[in-house]
Amino acid sequence: MFLESNEEGQASKRALVLSDHPRTYARISRALAVILVLMTAGAIFFIVKSLKEDVAVSRIGPDEGPASAAGEVSYPETDFLPGRSRHYSLTAPDGVKIRYFLVRDNSGVIRAAFDACDVCWRAGLGYVQEGQFMICRNCGQRFPLSRINEVKGGCNPAPLERRIENGLVKIKTQDILSGRSYFASFS
Repeated sequence: MFLESNEEGQASKRALVLSDHPRTYARISRALAVILVLMTAGAIFFIVKSLKEDVAVSRIGPDEGPASAAGEVSYPETDFLPGRSRHYSLTAPDGVKIRYFLVRDNSGVIRAAFDACDVCWRAGLGYVQEGQFMICRNCGQRFPLSRINEVKGGCNPAPLERRIENGLVKIKTQDILSGRSYFASFS
């Protein structure tokens, strides 16, 4: 009897353990699925947030550049953080919105260019910043910030003359208006 009850006890323990296995596996599977869903949702949230921040940062700035009586727009030099582009537009007298951007590269140089190039301007998509590069939204070409306003032609952002005076970045309105042809068919 002792042997029988011992065997019965072990058999019942074995049955109990074996019967819990499917439940245990199901619980573990559900827990892992929940963790996986939460991790995926978190990753998507941070990716979307990062993309929105990039777009928001790259599109910060007034729609119209502040024009002065001297026929130029000017921006405080302190507005430009290293490695962050700021996009602007100036509306020409005929209503065409001319888009351009300014960016301070990591060496501290503030650069300016039209938000268009000689090749992809017809797409009307311009550039977006990703790290130390401006990227054409049409063809995906990447241009180092340190080369903006120095290299022209092809898909490089079309350079825009600028100067720094008394802590202000200044661009002649006439120089901005010279880029009208890049944007005339989109306004």
